[in-house]
Amino acid sequence: MHKPSIGLSLEGLPFIFFTAMATLTFALLDCWFMATVLLVALFFVLNFFRDPERVVPQEPGVAVSPADGKVIKVETMRDPMTGEDRTAVCVFMNVFNVHVNRMPVAGRIARISYFGGKFLNASFDKASTDNERNSLLIEDGDGRSWTMVQIAGLIARRIICWGEEADSLGRGQRFGLIKFGSRVDLYLPAEYEPTVRIGDKVFAGQSILARKK
Repeated sequence: MHKPSIGLSLEGLPFIFFTAMATLTFALLDCWFMATVLLVALFFVLNFFRDPERVVPQEPGVAVSPADGKVIKVETMRDPMTGEDRTAVCVFMNVFNVHVNRMPVAGRIARISYFGGKFLNASFDKASTDNERNSLLIEDGDGRSWTMVQIAGLIARRIICWGEEADSLGRGQRFGLIKFGSRVDLYLPAEYEPTVRIGDKVFAGQSILARKK
């Protein structure tokens, strides 16, 4: 499995390099308006691709958030990997959130399924079925299955998954990234219940999203 650098995601290095070079070029040409615009863009890119360390809870029987952002939905939905009706917690990431995704529980990636689709606003209900998305079926140490879905949004145009099938990852470990605004849905096994409500702000790998009943 590909492991990103600490502090800054490797996926952002090309964006950072070219934006920095363009800023420097316009500054050398004394085109200060464009240099200033690009400098603001550089700060935005650096902010977007930041990858801070997180304090992962060690408490047994909990699942952490797979993404930074705001909880926009907590309800029963059809699991795209198992076909079961399960409680799902949906986290929306805006362009100012950290976009590195992390494992909610320790487990093995049993299956990965990619679906091409549209680029509707990720906060819309139809985004979970119509948008481009990447689904991961995870089996934890007790044999329970979890489904996690990376969903591209209106601005996001690329879903990245560093994890591969058969990888065993720890709780809170980095597994992917969605560029420029998106959403992650987590489908819980029956033994777990949500600990968050709509409107709550959560942090990937750190905020407890669900707890064993």
